[in-house]
Amino acid sequence: MMLVGSTLPAHNLNLFQAKRASFRNYTSALNTSTRAPSSCSYSAVSIKPGSNSTELTRLHLANLDKLLQTPPPPQTQLVPQPDIQIDKDPNNSGSLENKGRRLMEGLSLSRLWTQVKGAAEDMSPRHLNHLQRLLSKTGEYSPRNNLSTRWREYHGSNNWAGLLDPLDENLRREVVRYGEFIQAAYHSFHSNPAMSAEEAQLPRQVALPDRSYKVTKSLYATSSIGLPDWVDEARPDLSWMTQRSSWVGYVAVCDDKREIARMGRRDIVIALRGTSTCLEWAENLRAQLIQMPSTEEGHQQSGARVECGFLSLYKTRGAHVPSLAESVVEEVNRLMEQYKGETLSITVTGHSLGAALALLVGDELKTCAENMPSVAVFSFGGPRVGNRGFTKRMDDKNVKVLRIVNSQDVITRVPGIFVGEGVLEEKLKNAKAGGFIDMIDRNMPLAYSHVGTELRVDTKMSPYLKPNADVACCHDLEAYLHLVDGFLASNCPFRENAKRSLVRLLQDQGSNVKKLYISKANNLTSLNLEREFSQKNLEREGLMATCLPSPS
Repeated sequence: MMLVGSTLPAHNLNLFQAKRASFRNYTSALNTSTRAPSSCSYSAVSIKPGSNSTELTRLHLANLDKLLQTPPPPQTQLVPQPDIQIDKDPNNSGSLENKGRRLMEGLSLSRLWTQVKGAAEDMSPRHLNHLQRLLSKTGEYSPRNNLSTRWREYHGSNNWAGLLDPLDENLRREVVRYGEFIQAAYHSFHSNPAMSAEEAQLPRQVALPDRSYKVTKSLYATSSIGLPDWVDEARPDLSWMTQRSSWVGYVAVCDDKREIARMGRRDIVIALRGTSTCLEWAENLRAQLIQMPSTEEGHQQSGARVECGFLSLYKTRGAHVPSLAESVVEEVNRLMEQYKGETLSITVTGHSLGAALALLVGDELKTCAENMPSVAVFSFGGPRVGNRGFTKRMDDKNVKVLRIVNSQDVITRVPGIFVGEGVLEEKLKNAKAGGFIDMIDRNMPLAYSHVGTELRVDTKMSPYLKPNADVACCHDLEAYLHLVDGFLASNCPFRENAKRSLVRLLQDQGSNVKKLYISKANNLTSLNLEREFSQKNLEREGLMATCLPSPS
């Protein structure tokens, strides 16, 4: 008998002996020399005395067959789950890891905790965490992939064919990045909108969103009209609203070697803000088309016409500042000479009025010097600028234009009437009415046409904005960037992994955000922290200006 006293406690000795006895009584079904226990679910075939070896073999096989045909005892499961998928890999089916995995798959947590399953999906912690991340102070941007081999395609060499619907991830990031350059122009202007009318302007500090760029030139737009002096006397604190010349944007150049290598070229950016002063609004209302001046032979008679007010802001000189056209051409020529021998690109980007001026800049740059690098225009919420002759002129000069348009933005449908644009032009051509279009284009003073390739977004696609958002929200630049960041395709909903922060959208367009998200945002401290953070920064930098917010 085995000695167990030294290894087992005394109170377990009886239990061990009982189990040992059960081991002695256990009989295998294949053991033909003993009687099978009565507790077995099968009975072994008994062997008669004097059986020969052939009969013994036959009985052994019969017992083995019965054993193999006996179904195994049913396994107890915690929760019935008929749709469990079992790994059928013979090499892994018996591993401990797979057994554990199958056990976890067999658990139906939604049946154990029905109250979790019944909770509203939009109130789940996962969604709240996503909303909190979108309300964080630090924006989470899409990754910047290497564009060195395809940069010309993303710069419009093929008019962005195959990249817009569905929207290419790299192009989305580039569009948002250029929109942030315009936001920097807005912020710099509202920090100090006033200009001295008696002395030349000093270089302006601009906080660029991309630190790989540096500002090289400030740009000014001047109106050819003025307002009576009594307007300034009535509100001297808002004299900047009636000044003829105003800071409108800047020129910046990429100065980081790693970013140049990523983009495949050294990029020159010209960023232009939208309408912000009374005189700029007055120029916007001068909607008659006028002949576009040109020093090139053939273009003067080409019939290219543009809006009078836009051309005035672009070509008029100020008292102490050159015109916008002169400043842009001079700075681009200087940069081309400075970086001679390198691969360059010129990107002009603007919003609202800035989008209209960006087209005039792109047209001017293509003729100001020989061997001009690739010129592309990224416009946000831009109005119509010229007629079909101007559109043809831009195409002939190979100026690539990507217009980002919100379907609810009325600014993109003014000024004037449109002729030869999109579906209408195709219908008229099919009806053999091309001569009618040309006649209208020559004689109608408000026969406008858009330029370039269109990327159309829609306010109604955003889950955060109200479908009946007002005009200001539909034209707002931050709303544009929000919609571009969430755009997948024209037939797809807003993408779930949109990364752009909602803080600025809630601050600027809170009345147009759905109440559900406003109430959630109020319960998260990040939005309040952002407001405090912004106010402290403005107070520290002395930027609490009394200027009005931009109508854009």
